[in-house]
This record gives sequence, C-alpha cells and structure tokens, in this order.
Amino acid sequence: MTDGDLSSRRRAVMGPGMRTSYERPLHAVSAEGVWITDVAGECHLDAYNNVAHVGHGRQEVVDAIARQARLLNTNTRYLVGVVVEYASRVAGLFPGDLGVVIFANSGSEANDLAWRIARTVTNREGMVVTEHAYHGATALTMATSPEETGLDALPPWVTSVPAPNLHRGDHAAGPEPGLAYGQAVGDAIERLAGVGHLPAAFVCDTVFASDGIFDSPSGYLATAYAQTREAGGLCIADEVQAGFGRVGERLWGFAGHGVEPDIVTLGKPMGNGHPLAAVVTTPAIADAFARRGYWFSTFAGNPVSAAAGMAVLDVMESEGLARQADRVGEHLRLGLKGMAGFHACISDVRGPGLFVGVDIAAGSGEPDPHRASAIVERMREQRILIGRTGIHRNVLKIRPPLVFEEAHVDLLLEALEQSIVDSRWRNGCLAGCGAGIRPRFRYGSSRPLAT
Repeated sequence: MTDGDLSSRRRAVMGPGMRTSYERPLHAVSAEGVWITDVAGECHLDAYNNVAHVGHGRQEVVDAIARQARLLNTNTRYLVGVVVEYASRVAGLFPGDLGVVIFANSGSEANDLAWRIARTVTNREGMVVTEHAYHGATALTMATSPEETGLDALPPWVTSVPAPNLHRGDHAAGPEPGLAYGQAVGDAIERLAGVGHLPAAFVCDTVFASDGIFDSPSGYLATAYAQTREAGGLCIADEVQAGFGRVGERLWGFAGHGVEPDIVTLGKPMGNGHPLAAVVTTPAIADAFARRGYWFSTFAGNPVSAAAGMAVLDVMESEGLARQADRVGEHLRLGLKGMAGFHACISDVRGPGLFVGVDIAAGSGEPDPHRASAIVERMREQRILIGRTGIHRNVLKIRPPLVFEEAHVDLLLEALEQSIVDSRWRNGCLAGCGAGIRPRFRYGSSRPLAT
C-alpha cells in the first residue's frame, strides 16, 4: 500500500478532522531512543515528541507494563499497592502542601478535572487564561483554549491575558515586564466581574507552549498568583508539557519562581506513551472537592499505568535526565544563538531546558509564519522532525525526548542551517537571511545510525 493509499484510507475510516503533520506525512513503522524509522527504513531524528519522555521503545517501561499486565490490571476501586506507591512517589516531587495525586488518562482529562475542582471549591466559574493557550480537547478545556476557538469565541466566563513575551509583547521593553504581565491578570479579573463572573482560577501552561514558548519572567507568576488569590480564585499550573524535567533539574515550570500553585496538572510524558495523567493538589482542596463533587474514571490510575509511570521515574533518576535536559538544552540554545549571527531570520531563541522556541521573522522584523513552515517542511525532508507554534505560527518548536544528546543537537543544527538557506528560495527569495545558497555556520557531524 502506498502512502497515498494509506492516507486516503485513513481519512475514510478515521475522518478528515484527524490531521497529520507535514505536507508529506511521515509513515512511521518503529522507533527507538530518539529515532523514528519510516516504511522505507529511513531513520528520522525526533526533536518534537515529548510523549516519549525517556526515549521511544524504552525497554524498562515496556518490561514494567508487560509484568504488571500479566499480574493484575483493574480500576482504582480496589486496594493495589503499586498505585499507592506511585502516587506517593509523584507527590514527593512537589513542594509544600501539594501532596494529593488524583489520576486521569490524559492531559485534557486532567485539566478538565482541575477546572471542575476549582469551580466546585470556589463556587464560581470564571477562568483567566493566556491569549493563545491550549489546555485540552474536552468541551470544558476547549472552551478555555483560545488557540482552538479564537478569542472571539470564548464563552463569557473566560477571559484572556497576554503571555509574558519579552521579545515582541506590549511590556517587553518595560523596566519590570514580569510585574506588568502579572498585573494584567488583575485587569482580567475586573473584566470578568464586569460581565457578572467571579474568578474560579487563573491557569497557565508554564512554558506557554502554544503562545510561543516562554519561560516566566521574574515576578510574573508571583504577581499573577497574588492577584488571583486576592480575588478568591485558585492558581493552576498546567505542567502537561513542561513537567517531569522537561525544563531541567527544577522539574516543573513553576519551580524557581517563589510560588506554589493550588493545583498542578500532569500528562503527556508520565507514561512514556502509555496513557497516564494526574491532578496534584492540597489535602484541603481535595477534601473540599470531595464534599461537593465526585471523580472516577475506569482506567485512570490502573496498575499497569502506575507501573509504567514508576519505570519512567526510575529511568529519569538513574540516568539524570533532568540534569541532561539543562546541559543539552544549553548546548542547543548556544548553537542557535550562534546561527542567529549569520541568519537574521532568527529573531529570538528562548525556552527552558529541552523546550526551545526559535522565532522566525521577515526582514522587517515581523513574524514570518510562511518562512517557519518552509523550514519545518525542509527539516522533515532531511529527516529531522520539529514543529511550529505561537500566536503567529512563526516559532519553531524543538521538544525532543530527554535522552537527546549533544551529538543529536549538532545534527539538528546542521540540518536547520541548510533548511534556513533552502527556505529563502522556497519562500520567494526573502531578503535578510544569509547571502548566497551555501550554509555558513557548519557543525560537521555525521548522521549516526539508529541503535
């Protein structure tokens, strides 16, 4: 069956709404470590899929799933030791009173539950989100995801604030941008009150992945959280993409900012591809929710999921992958910043740990989504997988498994250099990005074989 035939069959049996990545979709058949192999046997360097947190096909995780599946798998209405042990281990990764772990199956489901908890406990329904956020695919989380709905389609109980963009944002040039962006949450709460809604919560994805990838500037979260709590709302940290060491040794996007959220949501990387997510909150909030609300999901927190999650933590700790994310991420950012000196279309390099955004701009300095798209597609043709994000869709999204190493970064940088040069011609010979058709910033790494 050709790729075209498979695509047609996919559309027919899965529906046209299930979109694929890249103009020429990747026909994947297997994966190991940081490599995905296609139907022709070609290896593709995966610099995008953070679900495979500790590497594709990780044997320790596969073995843990198989062992537990042979032993027992059931719902959480029974006493099962591995589930309680895993919950305790996750809780131990959080500061302060964040000690109650409620399992779910996906980041969307975890966020949906977090929203329900906040609204139940506060007896309010207002929500403050960032202006291009994505929080999930349920009806409730979609309603708070302006990336999907657009700002004009938000329900009246949802309002938005700008993400803390220090490159292009309204407060980027101010003396205390973190404080200014944080104070916008107070303004948003006033807008909600003006249409008859009190705030249940302020929520942000702590790497602002859909807004354009930012690390919170100093004072931002502290100011935003203080204003939310003063108005009687709860503070929710969406760590579905940022969490479990993606941002480096601090583990969580909110960490290092002098704040403690009321609720934290987890997902994607927890099970290394096995569906697993969670809400982490305080005993007081959990008890208040239990008095008025209820949560049960058949598969959430099942023993097989818990075993997978436990294996992920074992690998992370034994191999020091959070520290590695800091080290390899810094190598990547330094390389990108060096490349920016040769290619003016790279207008900014940002993001913590191994979650890096590359802002692509036109000669005028304005966001250039067409150029960014051309670069992503050219990278795919060179068998390097990255994505694209941001309110203008002009930010290259680099988010590999945490087992990514410096040699993999060098391969990525070499391909990116070539893709930037090639994109001049694909994108109509735009000015302001290199001179001539040969790359000038070279790395000299050869492509290793997948092992």
